[in-house]
Amino acid sequence: MADVSVETHIQQTQEAALLKALFPASALRRKLLQTVGAASLRAAVASALPAGALVSLQAMAQEQRTPEKKDLKLGFLPITCATPLIGAHPMGLYQQRGLNVQLVKTPGWGTIRERMLKGELDATHFLSPMPLAMSLGLGSPAQPMHVASIQNTNGNAITLHQKHKDNRDPKNWKGMRFGIPFEHSMHNYLLRYYLAEHGLNPDKDVTLQVMAPPDMLAQLKAQTIDGFIVAEPFNQRAVFEGVGFIHLLTKAIWDGHPCCAFGVSAAFIQQFPDTFSALYRAIISASVLASLPGSREQMVQAIAQPQYLNQPPELLMQVMTGKYDDGLGTRHDVPDRILFDPVPWHSQAIWMLTQMKRWGYVKNDVNFQHIADQVFLLTDAKKQMAQAGWRAPEGTMRSHRIMGKAFDANKPDEYLRSFPIRAGA
Repeated sequence: MADVSVETHIQQTQEAALLKALFPASALRRKLLQTVGAASLRAAVASALPAGALVSLQAMAQEQRTPEKKDLKLGFLPITCATPLIGAHPMGLYQQRGLNVQLVKTPGWGTIRERMLKGELDATHFLSPMPLAMSLGLGSPAQPMHVASIQNTNGNAITLHQKHKDNRDPKNWKGMRFGIPFEHSMHNYLLRYYLAEHGLNPDKDVTLQVMAPPDMLAQLKAQTIDGFIVAEPFNQRAVFEGVGFIHLLTKAIWDGHPCCAFGVSAAFIQQFPDTFSALYRAIISASVLASLPGSREQMVQAIAQPQYLNQPPELLMQVMTGKYDDGLGTRHDVPDRILFDPVPWHSQAIWMLTQMKRWGYVKNDVNFQHIADQVFLLTDAKKQMAQAGWRAPEGTMRSHRIMGKAFDANKPDEYLRSFPIRAGA
C-alpha cells in the first residue's frame, strides 16, 4: 500500500508540474481541472503534442526568461484555423508569458503578406505554404520566413451552390468557377489535386479565382462562382444561410493535412529569441486547450466574439465538434473535422513544394529538403517542446497518403513525374 501511495503521489506531482508549465495562471488550471479533469488534460496533451508525455520536471521548472519585446502585433484572419493564436488572447495565455499582444484582424492573405513584408506585424497567422513562397520570392520579393508551428490540420471543405445538388461528380465540372483564398494555400493545392484526380486540368477546364474568405459567401450568393474551397466557418455558414452545401471535407482528400500556421520572419527570431519562445509556448498551450473536447465550448465562446470571428457560437460548435449539417439533409458526426496538431513536419513542406513545382509556380529545380529545413522550424519546435517539458517527436518525416496515393518525401521528383496532369505536361 505504501508503494502504491508513493507512485500515486509522484504521478500527481508530475501532473501538477505539467499543468503549471502549460497554463501558468492558477485560476485557469483550477477551472480546467474542474471542467474536464486531469485525465482529459493528459489525453489532450498526447493528442496535441505527439508522444507528449512529461520527461523532465527540471526542464519544466526552469526559469522563463523575460521577453525582449513585450508589445506585439499579431495578424489573423477570422477563421477557425486561427483558433490557437486567437484563443490564447481571451484565455490570458499571452499575458501569462509576459506579452502584451494586439490581435490585428485582417480580411485577406495578400494583406497579411504585405504587412509582414513591411514589418507592420511582429508575427502572424499564415497559410502554411505562404512562408515557403515568400522565402522563395513567389509573388513577392524574397524574404526569409518561418513556420514555427502548424495552427490546425483538416478544418476545410469544398462547398457548392445549391443549384449543383445533382452535380456532385467532379468529372462534370468543366467550365465551373471556384473561389480559393490564395494561390499559395493548401486550399489551392488540394482542390487542384482533387480535380486532376478526376481528370480535369485546373488551369484549363475550370476557373480558380483568388478572393478573401469573407467575400466567398457573397460571391456564391450572387452566383458569380459555383463553389469554393476555404476554411471554416464559411462552409458551414453557406449551409446555415441555405445558399450552399458541403460537397466534402478536405480530410477526405488528405486526412490530417496541414492548413494554417503560426509564422514569423527570420529576423524576428534572431532579434527577439525569448519573445519568440514565449509566443510559441502560449500558442502551444492554446492548441492543447482547443484539443480538449471538454473545453471546446469555452474556446468557441471566446473566439466567437465580434473582435475575433464574429460568428454565432452554435455555428462554430458544428465545426469544432464535427456534429454538423451538410446542406443536403444529412447530419454528420466527424470528431476530427478540425484538429490542432502543431508539429511542422518537413514532409508536409516538401509535399507543398512538389505542388508548387507541379503547377508551375516554381520554374527552376529546387532542393526540396533544404528549403523544408530552412522554413519549417521542426528542430526549433522540438527544442521548445523539450524546454517546456514535453517529449519532442522523433524524425522529420511522416508518411502521408493523398486520395489513396502514398507520398514519399524522400523521392519528391519521382512523385512529381507520376502525375499525368501538371503544368507543361
